[in-house]
Amino acid sequence: IGMKIWQAEMLSVYDCCRYGIAVCRQYSSGSAYPNVSLSTPLPGIPKPVFASVDGHEKHETKITTLENGLKVASQNKFGQFCTVGILVNSGSRHEAKYPSGIAHFLEKLSFSSTAQFGSKDEILLTLEKHGGICDCQTSRDTTMYAVSAEVKGLDTVVNLLSDAVLQPRLLDEEIEMTRMAVQFELEDLKMRPDPEPLLTEMIHAAAYRGNTVGLPRFCPPQNVEKIDRKLLHKYLQSYYCPERMVLAGVGIEHEQLVQCARKYLLNVKPVWGASTPANIDQSVVQYTGGIKMEKDMSDVSLGPTPIPELTHIMIGLESCSFLEDDFIPFAVLNMMMGGGGSFSAGGPGKGMFTRLYLNVLNRHHWMYNATSYHHSYEDSGLLCIHASADPRQMIICHHIIGDLTHCEFIELERAKTQLKSMLMMNLESRPVIFEDVGRQVLATGKRKLPHELRELISNVTASDIKRVTTKMLRSKPAVAALGDLTELPSYEDIQAALSSKDGRLPRIYRLFQ
Repeated sequence: IGMKIWQAEMLSVYDCCRYGIAVCRQYSSGSAYPNVSLSTPLPGIPKPVFASVDGHEKHETKITTLENGLKVASQNKFGQFCTVGILVNSGSRHEAKYPSGIAHFLEKLSFSSTAQFGSKDEILLTLEKHGGICDCQTSRDTTMYAVSAEVKGLDTVVNLLSDAVLQPRLLDEEIEMTRMAVQFELEDLKMRPDPEPLLTEMIHAAAYRGNTVGLPRFCPPQNVEKIDRKLLHKYLQSYYCPERMVLAGVGIEHEQLVQCARKYLLNVKPVWGASTPANIDQSVVQYTGGIKMEKDMSDVSLGPTPIPELTHIMIGLESCSFLEDDFIPFAVLNMMMGGGGSFSAGGPGKGMFTRLYLNVLNRHHWMYNATSYHHSYEDSGLLCIHASADPRQMIICHHIIGDLTHCEFIELERAKTQLKSMLMMNLESRPVIFEDVGRQVLATGKRKLPHELRELISNVTASDIKRVTTKMLRSKPAVAALGDLTELPSYEDIQAALSSKDGRLPRIYRLFQ
């Protein structure tokens, strides 16, 4: 369809609209367009139906507890696809009575052959009919099985999840393939140029020596051959019971999800037999502090040019659990510290005005990395700072103390705004909402909504930051170190520096601040 604008000076449509000049639009045949306002309904076109929201009803998380103790939680979200999964209160922290690595094995064995599905390929083909994908992730305290698929396939998805969680075959060949996958992952972990995953594992081992969240997240090499079907069934019998599970869904109606849960999860006998929750480990976190070091990183290289021989250190201090009121101030403090790598791309929202960027990375060109992390669990927490630099020029203790003991109004407001922004942006994603719903309901039996969290963040004051910081600095530090450690100060000197007013090490370590 061609359009002609008849004006003596051949003005653009924009100019015509700007100066109020009438524009005559014509079809290529010469007949004029009908002069109809855009706000006038067109004849013969049905009236559109718009989605409506009544108060907070559509934003609330609905929770139902079935007769067997299983919780069903859902969050409505408009769209053709949904994310549904089962979260289990089970992870590496629950392996005190078992060889470490069972949770790691279960993650790799997930969505393999079951009572109804002969192989993993059959499961994937079933999901493909509904445009679906599946995944399983384990952490120190939670195991999560999740599927994203079309809403129309909800019945099939819940049936598949029930079978994958409660009826896995755990065939000998599948366990053998898992052993190979675990061994490869352990080798890959030590060969990665990025030391952060290994340092995170080490800092937990140092902070919670030999208990709960300090137990290995990855299967130790000596346990790979020890884990078999019998041991897995014994563990599953204790921890995979309905009272320790949540069926969470985002993008579906709550009643529909409850109906599917009753159909496939209410009266199902697991393949390992009746549950024995009496054998559950009820250990409470014992924060110990301490140091864990590994020196040899000479075999880590991306190619013919070796990676610079650096010192990688992570210093952690005990914070609080996510159930405590101080969790939000600690989250703001972590955002205020910020940091990143020396080659991080800048820009709004990237943390270029955080303290570790301004006071460490921007001032000391030899620093390769300075980043703050916050790990929080149901009974403890750990705030860590990771730094990478030349062995003789590591700056970390001084800035932990110097940067934590005061708080400017503008940087506090910036950190709070950035935290709220990150929270809201992440909760735009359906899988993130699913994980948030599942984890909160599993841990507390309810869910704090985004606007509640936003209000809690806004209420954090400078005195809150100072209070939680003072409390944190009283704890014994945990230290993890990798690489060339010839110039690394002793644990006692690091502890003394963190206890001092300015965070400075003894004079012999003047470069190592």
